[in-house]
Amino acid sequence: MKFLDEAHIYVKSGSGGAGCVSFRREKYLEFGGPDGGDGGRGGHVLVKCVDGLNTLIDYRFQQHFKAKTGVHGMGRDMNGGKGDDAVLKVPVGTQIFDKDNETLLIDMTEVGQEHILLQGGNGGFGNAYFKSSTNQSPRRANPGIAGEEMWINLKLKLIADAGLLGFPNAGKSTFLAATSAAKPKIADYPFTTLHPNLGVINQDNKEFVMADIPGIIEGAHEGTGLGHRFLGHVERCSVLLHLLDGTDEKFVENYLILRDELSKYAEDLAKKPEILVINKIDALSDDEIAEKTAALAKVTDQKIFTMSAVAGINVPTILRELLKIIAADRPENIVNVIKDDIPKPSDKPWSPL
Repeated sequence: MKFLDEAHIYVKSGSGGAGCVSFRREKYLEFGGPDGGDGGRGGHVLVKCVDGLNTLIDYRFQQHFKAKTGVHGMGRDMNGGKGDDAVLKVPVGTQIFDKDNETLLIDMTEVGQEHILLQGGNGGFGNAYFKSSTNQSPRRANPGIAGEEMWINLKLKLIADAGLLGFPNAGKSTFLAATSAAKPKIADYPFTTLHPNLGVINQDNKEFVMADIPGIIEGAHEGTGLGHRFLGHVERCSVLLHLLDGTDEKFVENYLILRDELSKYAEDLAKKPEILVINKIDALSDDEIAEKTAALAKVTDQKIFTMSAVAGINVPTILRELLKIIAADRPENIVNVIKDDIPKPSDKPWSPL
């Protein structure tokens, strides 16, 4: 399945059904009169957050969604039924913007959320509605109210507790693959990761979700590389894990560039708690590690960690640091893993019976 995190679609609610002009005329019945029914309400455009979706690919092949028109009123005081709603099913984390791409209309953050995006038009009154003692034979009925229409933009921002940042080839995908069951593509060339990946990490019998996004390079705010397109996927995270390639001579410069790109994208994102890690220390000597740590300490007040995702060096330490920040920010998201399948010790000797 392809990953699609943006969509531009047209939606229209249903128009109300028209009222009916009708008169009762039956043989052998003494009294007649107006009996035109009302029209039915047009269908709404609903947005529903459902489980089991992690992409907006469904909106790649269909861009127009229209609710049904309400049924027109009929004679014998029969009112029309309401039109069918148009339901947009979206994954958790979807934001709905107006066509200007700036006005946020709805933010879907929980499974089961449902919002009416556009109201269906009300049905018109039939002539039975207008009868009175002074107007016993009204010959008028109202048309239904027209439905609403608009273009909207859907943007998916993945729901994760921690976000992975770094230049291409910093070891982000390797770290995610080493600490979770996720299987991101890993290779020795830049931009191996072309779309975000999610992984569930288990540390000390506690689970949290981490998002890995494609690498950010200098000039991303101007569209260089993959640009800022995927930074929105880490906006909801409690903490950012910033990986630096310890084997790159320009790793300090890369750190400053990425921090600058974060500031240009969103100040709130640049102010999020950050765990700063020099990765790939398995390829460095102790003296080189000390030297690189000292060089990085000259440009930041952050505590600096060292790690090798491939060799597993200091990985549990990094995960525990992430857990501390996540637990303080959103304790309800930390899932305790209870292993019920582990057999409990017994005092009785083993027996085949």
